[in-house]
Amino acid sequence: MGQLRAAGHEPRSVKAELRDNLLDALRAGRDPWPGIVGFDRTVLPQLERAIIAGHDVVLLGERGQGKTRLLRTLAGLLDEWTPVIDGAELAEHPLDPITPASRRRAAELGDDLPVSWLHRSQRYTEKLATPDTSVGDLIGDVDPVKVAEGRSLGDPETIHFGLVPRAHRGIVAVNELPDLAERIQVALLNVMEERDIQIRGYTLRLPLDVLLVATANPEDYTNRGRIITPLKDRFGAEVRTHYPLEVSGEVDLINQEAQLVAEVGDHLIEVVARFVRHLRESPSVDQRSGVSARFAIAAAETVAAAALRRSALTGEADAVARPVDLEAVPAVLRGKLEFESGEEGREHEVLEHLLRRSIADTARGKLAGLNLKSLAEAVTDGHPVATGERVPAAEVLAALPELPVLHEVAARLDIKADQPAGWIASAVEFALEYLYLSRQLGKDADDEMTVYG
Repeated sequence: MGQLRAAGHEPRSVKAELRDNLLDALRAGRDPWPGIVGFDRTVLPQLERAIIAGHDVVLLGERGQGKTRLLRTLAGLLDEWTPVIDGAELAEHPLDPITPASRRRAAELGDDLPVSWLHRSQRYTEKLATPDTSVGDLIGDVDPVKVAEGRSLGDPETIHFGLVPRAHRGIVAVNELPDLAERIQVALLNVMEERDIQIRGYTLRLPLDVLLVATANPEDYTNRGRIITPLKDRFGAEVRTHYPLEVSGEVDLINQEAQLVAEVGDHLIEVVARFVRHLRESPSVDQRSGVSARFAIAAAETVAAAALRRSALTGEADAVARPVDLEAVPAVLRGKLEFESGEEGREHEVLEHLLRRSIADTARGKLAGLNLKSLAEAVTDGHPVATGERVPAAEVLAALPELPVLHEVAARLDIKADQPAGWIASAVEFALEYLYLSRQLGKDADDEMTVYG
């Protein structure tokens, strides 16, 4: 401790630390929120103001809006390393001990009090609120082992600290706060305002230094519980999150998060993004439960998996997704959605209709102004095109004569002529599906094969 003091080190509260580091990042032009997509002009400015003000924060939003991801990035605003009293039960600063045991050690050892260093990744604590969470879990309880060792029941050193005190000089995140029983929420009141803890009938004055952040679903959605009014009043800021506002934001999110096992073209990623947006606007889908961003990510991963499976069945060397692989999405992911009560039995029909709309919308944007008449005439004049999970890309291309318009379609989709056949076949299928949806071609489909004619 003597060396630390001689170096001129001054303790800072965790909120001051976050504020200073956030302001440094903003001044330097660094992104303080890596991996957060679509919140630049809405959520992040509100959150930054709350941090600068030193407020505890609750994020309100439907499932899959990135609330937890956003809270986890807060740890990146802490100092990379911070000094703590070596061997102390809590992460106390050597120049500012708060527990009776650490104060006694500091008085006895003086400048020889040993110091260790704590990484910022260990200063972020996350708790999922569940009905079985107890006050002991969050705040602490009397440790019967310490009492059995001879200490009196009123001795503060008999306490086994809970999650919140152990996060001293760090960040505590409580996910789904309304799910916490109201009597448990009451236990957080003193921590947030008076900064002390009360256990088993006596109060231990601990000047805890924590930032408390929480997530919750909007009150009109969750029927499992609510945030009690006094606790809500103690949060300095309430920030509303949302799903990506633009298709481009949804695409960026999918590209960032999806673990794709095959090549998936930008045009198919955009179809998935538009599909999710249509689901969020559909009256057939229960919008109170939301359509999670995880749905979009899982849909893109499903398309890639379908392409890889198809390449294994056809023996193709390159696994490249084609529009035929989109058919796997409704069947696989239907269970991730909540439908309105009047839609029983129509779920698959609704999903297929919205998927077709998404393909048509994407094709209109990508192929606007392109004359596909020569392609439609070639198909109707004796060159039907068959595709399916057992049809390789070479067969799709071999079914058609050489048409200049196909090169134009590929160029619009940013596909180069020297790319593998699977990419060209993906562009051809995309154009054919657009012609079918615009009623310029027919399509016969069964479980194994689809034929445009």
